[in-house]
Amino acid sequence: MATVLDKIKQAGADGKLLASSVENLEAFVSGGFLPNWAMASIEELVDDAQWEELNDRFYQHMKFGTGGMRGRTIGKISAKAETGTLGPKDSPEHAAIGTNVLNDFNVARATIGLYRYCAQYLADEEIYDTPKLVIAHDVRYFSRHFCELSASIWTKLGGLAMIFDGPRSTPSLSFAVRNLGATAGVVITASHNPSHDNGFKCYFNDGAQVVSPHAEGIIDLVRAVDWAELPEFLEVDISKVVTLPESQDEAYLDVLEDNVLDPDLLEEFHPKAVFTPIHGTGGVASVPLLKEFGVEVIAVPEQWEMDPRFPTVKSPNPENAEALSMAVAKAKEVGADLVLATDPDDDRMALAAPDRNGEWTLFTGNMTGSMLAEYRVKALQEIGILPEGGTQSAALIKTFVTTPLQEAIAKGNGLKCINTLTGFKWIGEKLGIYQSELEEKMFEEEGIALDYDHTDLSTRVQLLLEYSTFYVFGGEESYGYLASDRVRDKDANAACLMICELAAYLKKTDQTFQEYLDAIHLQYGYHLESLVNLYFEGATGAQAIKNIIASLRSDPPKEIGGIAVKEMIDFGKDKLKDADGKNIPKEDFYFLTLENGYKVAARGSGTEPKIKFYCFACESVGSADELASVQSATKEKLKALEVAIEAEARKRAVG
Repeated sequence: MATVLDKIKQAGADGKLLASSVENLEAFVSGGFLPNWAMASIEELVDDAQWEELNDRFYQHMKFGTGGMRGRTIGKISAKAETGTLGPKDSPEHAAIGTNVLNDFNVARATIGLYRYCAQYLADEEIYDTPKLVIAHDVRYFSRHFCELSASIWTKLGGLAMIFDGPRSTPSLSFAVRNLGATAGVVITASHNPSHDNGFKCYFNDGAQVVSPHAEGIIDLVRAVDWAELPEFLEVDISKVVTLPESQDEAYLDVLEDNVLDPDLLEEFHPKAVFTPIHGTGGVASVPLLKEFGVEVIAVPEQWEMDPRFPTVKSPNPENAEALSMAVAKAKEVGADLVLATDPDDDRMALAAPDRNGEWTLFTGNMTGSMLAEYRVKALQEIGILPEGGTQSAALIKTFVTTPLQEAIAKGNGLKCINTLTGFKWIGEKLGIYQSELEEKMFEEEGIALDYDHTDLSTRVQLLLEYSTFYVFGGEESYGYLASDRVRDKDANAACLMICELAAYLKKTDQTFQEYLDAIHLQYGYHLESLVNLYFEGATGAQAIKNIIASLRSDPPKEIGGIAVKEMIDFGKDKLKDADGKNIPKEDFYFLTLENGYKVAARGSGTEPKIKFYCFACESVGSADELASVQSATKEKLKALEVAIEAEARKRAVG
């Protein structure tokens, strides 16, 4: 009778399994480290000839990238040994078996590799301390389990592990790493991905997501962990794990208060906000914070309960209008000034608000970020922190794929604008650089060893303006914003508070959000952006994405939709520097400028099986009377560009 290994090899010979899938399956089946349920799951999938499912699970090792890893934790097809005997509302008993899914085995490898890097780092730096890890988790399937598993492993290896008593937001973790003096941090989350996904997001001691050189060092040590090492770590024991006290949450909320520039505005013109966490962690910090400043918060009861199924939405992504439909309906019912929505791990925030006629608009991340940037720059000028004429010692920071409108706002106010690669980790890195520059210059010139985090905000700002660069505001198009240097990742809790302050200002000045945005466009030019997402699932999809990326480099497009390409910047080949003169790391990312001034950026997603094309339009507007016609014409041009981009990409996908 053929064994499971025989069947796997035969499926490979018949072309039903990829060679890499056969190799990885053999390693699992023959490795001697799998528990009984895992072996039973593989046997069931093999016996049922679920070759496509096995290819998706085993064709590669889950990639531990610079920010960690993210992907399916529940298969498209689950084995009975994985689901167990639990009810439909319960979590499956085990995460899916596979080398390319987030399960106990990949979480264990990641934790062991991270611990070894942290121990090595402390030794190299001659820091005689125990490696400390803080772990937070969201509401997803297996999030608490992966959190406790990682903490258990860390303590078995000899480190100190600290966890929260329940789900917390990603920015809460970023702050906790700094506040607790941890060596590293981890958030178990897949952000706004579908419910079947989860992730392991890694931070270093500065509270920001890991970047070079730590990223490469961690990746190498994670890859070096042998599967055979895992059995002794797979049983969870949290007896030596520290559960953080309530004071840690209170310290985070205290820091968030620094985001308010004019507290009197909120007290006098407190807005009425409908809030939905879309079944995630957003209510933990955002609601107490908003209520403290007098905001009237109205919950969406159907979406308030934390639920890994995200049962009321197709996707728990606040970028999608469908995810906000219940909140907007509630806002119309109660006469709210705005709607706020956060994603499952509470680092992204979406805004919706009515116009003069009561029609509701869901503002994009580019629009919301631009309104916050404009308001905060003008407010900081008004209170005397920023000089009216501007200064190159203060900066707005944005990613290359975020609207150029924010760069126009920075330049129009005499500020420096830094463009970074995609991902908030690069904004976090910049904050670390500005902090280090300040500390080094203070020591050189004043002989003072500055305690950065315990220096009050006003003094810190003055010192940054004098010795380094003051970070005014930063953001990315995917609904992420940050104005505090004490948190080093995008922060939806702070964003909710900042947008409510803007709402109070608009009530005071009798403006709608749309009118405020229109005024910005009249001053800096009408900017409009769109995003083309092309999904390519599984093993064959990964190859399609590679084909597109490779062909853009080997055969750059000469025109798109009949419009000539004026310039293409290849971030994987060209030597590029940012506005601070710092080298921009190499990445498979392309930025095209067309003859009509429109721009297109292309990159593969680091967290989902898709390739993204970002489209940017900018048109001058002579007067308010012209704005509506300019908006309409620009939308038509952008829509035609999207169609041409998708056709071009699908042609390149076939290789």
